[in-house]
Amino acid sequence: MNMYQYVIFYEDKNFQGRSYECMGDCPDMSSYLSRCHSCRVERGCFMMYDHTNFMGNQYFMRRGEYSDSMSMMGMSNCIRSCRMIPMHRGSYRLRIYERENMSGQMTELMDDCDNIMDRHRMSSCMSCNVMEGNWLMYEQPHYRGRMMYMRPGEYRNLSNMGHSSMRFMSMKRITDSCY
Repeated sequence: MNMYQYVIFYEDKNFQGRSYECMGDCPDMSSYLSRCHSCRVERGCFMMYDHTNFMGNQYFMRRGEYSDSMSMMGMSNCIRSCRMIPMHRGSYRLRIYERENMSGQMTELMDDCDNIMDRHRMSSCMSCNVMEGNWLMYEQPHYRGRMMYMRPGEYRNLSNMGHSSMRFMSMKRITDSCY
């Protein structure tokens, strides 16, 4: 049984036009398609970006059909790059900091947090250390608004990651139930 994660991209809405099957990270879709307006995630989870090189707004897509990515996901542009999210088995640990460079109030999360203000009395999250697992961080409480995919590593200044005005207010683990 093929256990690879993969997605099929289509140039036009409703799975029309030329297609490209992707089984990993793709920093520039224009190498394969002139545009991408629909996709089928056949297996796994992916982050889609509306700019090349994993930049711009991010959109989480799990197994399913997305016949019109622009209207379904609220995209202002078509998909320009994608990143495969590897499945993680094990525990989840994320340290969030109120200020840049891992300073200010720190809270360690091992579970989803729908509102850092209500649960931890933090006004915002400006840096973090993803110690275990893959996470989605959202700009608004209750997993709403723009999102950002965070994989293990240190992120000393979240405002330098493409969204200078973005503040993160909720965090969610990407668990095996997403796959």
